[in-house]
Amino acid sequence: MTTRFRLVSMTTVALVAGLGLGTSACGKYSIGALKGQKAFIDANARYAAQDWKESAAKYEEALANNPKLAQAEFFLGNSYDNLYKPTRKGEPENDAYMQKAIEHYKKASETDPSPATRKLALQYLVAAYGAEKLADPSQSEPIVKRMIELEPNEPTNYFGLSKLYEDAGRYDEAEQALLKAKEIKPNDPLVYTTLSGYYNRQGDFQKTTDNLEKAAELDAKNPQGFHLIATFFEEKVRKDFRLSPAEKKDYSLKGIAAEDKALALNPGYVDAMIVKNILLRHEANAETKDPAKQKELIKEADELRAKAISIQKGAKAAAATAPPKPK
Repeated sequence: MTTRFRLVSMTTVALVAGLGLGTSACGKYSIGALKGQKAFIDANARYAAQDWKESAAKYEEALANNPKLAQAEFFLGNSYDNLYKPTRKGEPENDAYMQKAIEHYKKASETDPSPATRKLALQYLVAAYGAEKLADPSQSEPIVKRMIELEPNEPTNYFGLSKLYEDAGRYDEAEQALLKAKEIKPNDPLVYTTLSGYYNRQGDFQKTTDNLEKAAELDAKNPQGFHLIATFFEEKVRKDFRLSPAEKKDYSLKGIAAEDKALALNPGYVDAMIVKNILLRHEANAETKDPAKQKELIKEADELRAKAISIQKGAKAAAATAPPKPK
């Protein structure tokens, strides 16, 4: 996870912050709590403006005056996270930002009143130990396992664990984590596309395409899934010079069948037309003993390519003559 935290409504945060105010015996807010509340509101404004240094200072002030203001912990951690620059890794001041980010993410993951923010804090902790920042996956593993304990039926947690294992060269464990995700959500197309990506990186073409086909079946109204399958078969035929003519023909036919499904769902799907055109030419090249069949396949490929070009030209012409959109 490398994306910065999406800015939330500072008004909402400020209102929730009121829950953390301390009170005196007569029911009035304590001076420290009021100072903390004011600093928190100021910090939210600086955070919304992406003034990370000032927002960090104000969140620190808010917590110093009201340590119970747990909802400030994540924003303080994220302010420091945004101050950290990977290109300046090794510089004491810069590295200190990340250590402070980790400290406050950990506090947020334990004390924030919002379950969603606690989960987000754990995700950012994993990212902090990732390759782009501290590059210490041994610290990430227990965090991801904690996320699994909190949400044992969330497949993305297993995706994260698998990636950690894969990056560490623990391939059997990486695969088992993904298979656990499949066990939990056997009807989720994302599980199968994630599995296919893993197997593709491992060089297992059969398992790659098997899982892509399963994902497409589960999302049968989406032509993109079938088109994706075809692109893998086309690339295999084009790049794997170890394939026999019979294997090339077989893969070409499987790719064509996938594109036929995509085009049945979206007859104007230009990308599918282009890849099917290429696959037809691959099939023609494999038809070494039947010149008439070769000629027929090339003709079909030419017609499909011409249709795709015509659709593209029509779309460009329509875009050129369309009235400008209101600003």
